[in-house]
Amino acid sequence: MGFIARLKQFFARGKRREPRLGIAFGSGGAKGMAHLGALRAFEEEGIRFSFAAGTSIGSIVGALYAKGYTSADMVQVIENLNRREFSRNLRPYADLSFGERFLEPYLEGDFSTLKIPFAAWATDGETNEGKLLDEGKLARALMASSAIPPFFRSVEIGGKRYFDGAFTNAIPADVCRDLGAEFVVGIDLGAYAPTEEERGRVSRLFGTVISKITPVRTLPDSRTRGYEHADFMLRPDLRGFHATDISREAMNRMYEIGYEEARGNMDKLKAALAAKKR
Repeated sequence: MGFIARLKQFFARGKRREPRLGIAFGSGGAKGMAHLGALRAFEEEGIRFSFAAGTSIGSIVGALYAKGYTSADMVQVIENLNRREFSRNLRPYADLSFGERFLEPYLEGDFSTLKIPFAAWATDGETNEGKLLDEGKLARALMASSAIPPFFRSVEIGGKRYFDGAFTNAIPADVCRDLGAEFVVGIDLGAYAPTEEERGRVSRLFGTVISKITPVRTLPDSRTRGYEHADFMLRPDLRGFHATDISREAMNRMYEIGYEEARGNMDKLKAALAAKKR
């Protein structure tokens, strides 16, 4: 080895490469506003993600991010949502075609049109197994990932019926890592959900009834697998809010909570990133 080559090798040893960042957006319905708040904090710090994955509302946010939308852009997309029409469609097993039509102007085309690698997660309505969605029509895949019964009926793709991915993988950090991410940030929108003991009798009874008529079941590791595969997890405190809280006041507050959670953990995140450099 020549002198110049040895010199380059010596200095290369001293350089630490930035890990390739990925972000896994968790499920949670309207609580997804917290995702947008967190993204705003990342944007302020100049933190960009090279890979994204998402489940349910997280899949919609993830696809918009992978398409190149900023957090402010996404807020505007939400502002364009007809809340009255959306509320009318919150009835047992509603057809999600209205959601697909709403998203198509923003996410037209298929996965190949995205600027960074992205995948959504859904649940097979027949086998109750998780399903990776990373090809085909974007808007349709996102609806399949978001079809939570009993509010919405399944979404068909390739002759198969799919439901909300939260039943099998609520925070798809492992999916993000499989895409190529070396450091994965997850966002858990259900970190402070009440336990069975904390829920009232009526709420528990209602939950039991719903579970009886739901065609798919929640797997034991649907949420914990996200923690197993994420390097850093944000846990916005959204207790008191529900997945169906679409009032402007509630959504604005959830956005701020997401921002505060990311902002308050920024130093810890940067330290974890620095430790990951090599």
